[in-house]
Amino acid sequence: MNKKLVAALSGGAALVLALTGCSEDSSKKLNDWAKTFCDSAQAQFKKIQDANAAMQTADTGSTDSKKVQQTDSKAFQQISDAYATLAKNLDKAGPPPNENAEAQKHAVTELKLLSQGYTNLKKQVEGLNTKDKLKFADGLRDLSSGINKLNKQSEAAFKKLESGEVGTAMAGQEGCQSSQGVSGSPSPKKS
Repeated sequence: MNKKLVAALSGGAALVLALTGCSEDSSKKLNDWAKTFCDSAQAQFKKIQDANAAMQTADTGSTDSKKVQQTDSKAFQQISDAYATLAKNLDKAGPPPNENAEAQKHAVTELKLLSQGYTNLKKQVEGLNTKDKLKFADGLRDLSSGINKLNKQSEAAFKKLESGEVGTAMAGQEGCQSSQGVSGSPSPKKS
């Protein structure tokens, strides 16, 4: 897989990281809300991490294009499912106490769009020509621009949600702390 695609995939997970903040919060209601979401989010963050790792290690430069395609397709589906579940969990948690409900609703919508975007990427990667390795590599490069666009649209919603005390409360929850490894990616292999 090419470096741009790996970087773009890692960026998708970074949007989830925007849910975490850095300071302390004393509000029990807000901490309870953050716990509700973060506890359920931990497994989804791991699925995203695992999918990104699978894609990064799938192509050693000599790997059969069909195998890379299958790995990427499976990973895109896994990421799509994880974002859909995160959207459902954030919706179920409801708006954070004493915060703007619109930011939470917008973040839910963006997570759903991100899930759909990865479903579309799955369909696109499945349609790539695996018989010609160069055409396949070009197709993967083309997918990376779609991923970048999708990530930029989604990140804006989380900046509002994670601001202030909400981000602080989420940062204090173990389930959201585990998301920090989601955007960290090992050095991409050359294709």
